[in-house]
Amino acid sequence: MNIEVATPDAWQAIALTIQLATLTTALLLVLATPLAWWLAHTRSRVRAVVGAFVTLPLVLPPSVLGFYLLVALGPQGPLGQFTQAMGWGVLSFTFTGLLIGSVIFSLPFAVQPIQNAFEALGTRPLEVAATLRASPLDAFFTVALPQARTGLLTAAVLSFAHTVGEFGVVLMIGGNIPGQTRTVSTQIYGHVEAMEYAQAHALAAGMLAFSFAVLLALALLRRPVDRGAA
Repeated sequence: MNIEVATPDAWQAIALTIQLATLTTALLLVLATPLAWWLAHTRSRVRAVVGAFVTLPLVLPPSVLGFYLLVALGPQGPLGQFTQAMGWGVLSFTFTGLLIGSVIFSLPFAVQPIQNAFEALGTRPLEVAATLRASPLDAFFTVALPQARTGLLTAAVLSFAHTVGEFGVVLMIGGNIPGQTRTVSTQIYGHVEAMEYAQAHALAAGMLAFSFAVLLALALLRRPVDRGAA
């Protein structure tokens, strides 16, 4: 990216995108880990329903999800009325609203790898820990989480990358406000609309390189697992 293309607006969008992806990934790891554990071990009748809701963003068009989140967060929506009653104002077209939408939109990319890791672990290691008088909580933190580290790393990489590449949900909830909700994807969209193809090409090429690096990182993460299975 040359000096002419690396405009202050571009760097601002890159910084905001990294901030959004980092916070989204951190929140998702905290929320997705217990949810994935529950999905991997529960026998509840509502497991299928919860699993379907978690997976829904994978098949739902981003514009549809973004629209309903916009309605919910808006001044007439249930969440919007709650945040206004709490004195927080309306969260649509704000960074906080963008963060909420990103967490929901990327939830399956965090839950599924961790759930698969927990299911692959089985119950035997936990049973052994129980015979050593480890409490269920101790066994979870000292046995389950270390054994599922590949799933956790995969979830973190996928969540971060998916957030970086968001467009439909970002545009619907956050709009394209410079310094507040304008991410790299919406910056590219703005450049194309203005027929600024050199700037759009530079950012798009950066996204392409980043996506390739993510796929390479995932392949390297899975190599030890595949080698151990062999």
